[in-house]
Amino acid sequence: MLRRAVVAASVVVLLCTALVSLLWAFQRHLVYLPDAGPVAPAAEAVPGARDVVLETDDGLRLAGWFVPGRTPDAAGVLVANGNGGHRGMRAPLARALAEEGLAVLLFDYRGYGGNPGTPSEAGLALDARAARAFLLDRAQVPPDRLVYFGESLGAAVATELAVEHPPAGLVLRSPFVDLAAVGREHYPFLPVRALLRDRYPVTELVRRVEVPTTVVYGGGDSVVPPAQSREVADAAARLHRVVEVPGADHNDLVLLSGEEVVSAVVELAALSSG
Repeated sequence: MLRRAVVAASVVVLLCTALVSLLWAFQRHLVYLPDAGPVAPAAEAVPGARDVVLETDDGLRLAGWFVPGRTPDAAGVLVANGNGGHRGMRAPLARALAEEGLAVLLFDYRGYGGNPGTPSEAGLALDARAARAFLLDRAQVPPDRLVYFGESLGAAVATELAVEHPPAGLVLRSPFVDLAAVGREHYPFLPVRALLRDRYPVTELVRRVEVPTTVVYGGGDSVVPPAQSREVADAAARLHRVVEVPGADHNDLVLLSGEEVVSAVVELAALSSG
C-alpha cells in the first residue's frame, strides 16, 4: 500500500510539474488573444480616417488608423487596446470621439491585426511609444493636448506610457490591479504570480502619474472585478473622476463606445485646452 501511495504521489507531482511547465511556456497565448484580421481600410471603418504606419524602436512597422481632428489645434487621443481582437473592433469608439472633434489614433500591437512580432509587456510598451511619437511628430498633436485612453490590458499599457511620457490626461477603462491579481480570479488553482512573465503593475504605476486620471468600469464586469478597478482609482495620484456603469460587463458595447466612456475622454481633452 505504501509503495502504491508513493507511486501515486510521484505521478501527481510529475503531472503538476508538466502542467506548470506548459503554462510557463504557453502563458502568453492565454494573456494575448490577437485577431490577425483582415482589417478593413481605415476610411471604410471610420469616416475621414486614413491608414498609417508606426515605427517602433526595435524595427517593427505597425498598422494603424488616424482620424484628424476637426480643427488643427484639436486634442488627440491615443487608444491602447485590450488584449483581444484588433483595431477594427474599436472603430465605434473612434467614430464617437471623432464626432466630438478629437483627433484619434487606433493601432494594433505587434502580433495583432496582421502586424509582425510577438506580444509581450516590453513589446507593447515599445508599440505605445511608437503611437505617441506618431501623434506628436507626424500628426502634430501637442503633448499638452494629448489624452491616453487604455482599455483593460491597454489601461496597463497607457499607465506605463503616462509615467514615462505624461499626457494631458489619462482615462483607464476596466483597469486591473496587476496581471497576477486578475489572473488569480480566473485560475485560482495555479501559482499565477510565480508563473507570470509579464506583470503590468497598474496600481503601482498609477501612483506615479501626475496628470488628471479618470477610471471607468462596469459594475457587472466578469473579467476584471469592479473592486480591482476601484482599487486602481484609489491609488491614482491625481484622480479626476470615477465612473461606474451599473450592470455593465467587460465587453458590453456601453463600455466600448458608450456615453460614459466618450464623455470621460472628452472631459479630459477639454481640460487640456485650459
